[in-house]
Amino acid sequence: MTAHLPEPTPHPIPSGELRASHDDREAVVEQLRDAAAEGRIDLDELDSRLEQALTAKTYAELAVLTADLPKSPSVAVDNQPPLVLKGGMYGASRGPGRWEVPGHVIAHAGVGGVSLDFTRVECRLAEVVVEAYGETSGVTIVIPDGWVADTTGMDRGFGGLKDRTTPDRFPGTPLIRLTGSGGMAGVVIRHPNKRERRKLDGNAARD
Repeated sequence: MTAHLPEPTPHPIPSGELRASHDDREAVVEQLRDAAAEGRIDLDELDSRLEQALTAKTYAELAVLTADLPKSPSVAVDNQPPLVLKGGMYGASRGPGRWEVPGHVIAHAGVGGVSLDFTRVECRLAEVVVEAYGETSGVTIVIPDGWVADTTGMDRGFGGLKDRTTPDRFPGTPLIRLTGSGGMAGVVIRHPNKRERRKLDGNAARD
């Protein structure tokens, strides 16, 4: 009887080697043009970097073009009132469809819990503050690959904080600054799981 050797487990592709999209390249082009307008790079260097940006194939190739430049300021109007979600008795959610992201989101889990899903939004803000209170049933926050979270301002409370995000930030993506308290049930922030990724791929194909 022939023994079947286990198939080798595929290694995940480093985020920098992932293929860049037209929108990713355009975001870098805008940042380079802003830097030239501010006098940070001269016109010859702008032309050189623009050519590299427009022909870049991966996130790593784009990242090196803006590594010595400050992050672009928010290009969206950030004068919206905070989005407040209250779980109450039956829960509350925002996403996974497209929705307008303000600069400040407040989530009170209550008894029903709160779910925040940013995976299909288009956010031009440099930073979004998410103030989450786990309370009785917890808050779950899902952010796209390439978005990063700063959780240093979070009080873990009794329920704690589960941060399952990666530290690799893609060009033109916002920082999610997480504050608030874990409360009794805790707060989870993560990237999409396998089931959610399949659904996102299906939505992308239909779009």
